[in-house]
Amino acid sequence: MLEHIDFDTIDGIECQRLFHGRGHAYPGLEHVSVDYFPPLALITLYQEESAQWLDENAHGLMTSIQGCRSVKVQYRCRPRAPFEQLLGDEIEQLNAIEHGLKYHLNFSQNQNFGLFLDMRNGRQWVMENSQDRNVLNLFAYTCAFSVASIAGGGKQAVNIDIAKAALAKGRDNHRLNDHQLSKVKFEGVDIFKSWARLKKHGPYDLLIADPPSFQKGSIDVKRDYPKIIKRLPELMNPGAELMLCLNSPDLGEDFIFEMIAEHCPQCQFIGRVEPPQVFKEAQAGKGLKVLLFRYPS
Repeated sequence: MLEHIDFDTIDGIECQRLFHGRGHAYPGLEHVSVDYFPPLALITLYQEESAQWLDENAHGLMTSIQGCRSVKVQYRCRPRAPFEQLLGDEIEQLNAIEHGLKYHLNFSQNQNFGLFLDMRNGRQWVMENSQDRNVLNLFAYTCAFSVASIAGGGKQAVNIDIAKAALAKGRDNHRLNDHQLSKVKFEGVDIFKSWARLKKHGPYDLLIADPPSFQKGSIDVKRDYPKIIKRLPELMNPGAELMLCLNSPDLGEDFIFEMIAEHCPQCQFIGRVEPPQVFKEAQAGKGLKVLLFRYPS
């Protein structure tokens, strides 16, 4: 695994993915990813590896990354996805930096620790396209898009997520970056049962939708994503932009294009946001898809 990491490109300040086996571009390593959140390196396993393999790779990361003080593993292949300290300092929480912005991460409790690195370029696009805009952030999680939008001069960011605990962490992320909380709204509601709450803060100039592929009792992206597109006329200002994200390996870009064609054909496709190069996929269309559209003026 270590031979596939370009250690010369590692930034000692900003977080980044170092190795992405999940894209099936490295035979035999499909179950491994490695991230760096200075000064912590994190190995994520989707199937078990031997103690010897972990020890060798942990030492390799520690010695090859200047400034690395800790190596952990997260076992996504085990119930509750536990973390284990492999080498160096015990670090359970830290403030990661991306594009100069801070995000608080926790490597001790939940399966997801607070930031998805494949969306790095998406957050940069939002930061560069939020000036004076009213932004609607659906499935907000810990509000990373919201942080990026306010940092980019957004007029207001409205975060919608059914998980109120995640939104509380999002509020903390805004505080970390010294943002005016008067510009940020947090609505802990079910999107599909709370259209009135969404409309209350609109209309919007930028919509970001990054839904999970499936959550039992909550969302099935194939069934529920079109419901959002049907509501665009109620939510958006003329000329608004849409960032529509899809992270299901079973659904390609065609799903988004067909959804737009059926439910809001007047929207114009304006481009894509590609993930960082490290997230390469052996088969096109299996990884993250981020498509940009413009709502008609």
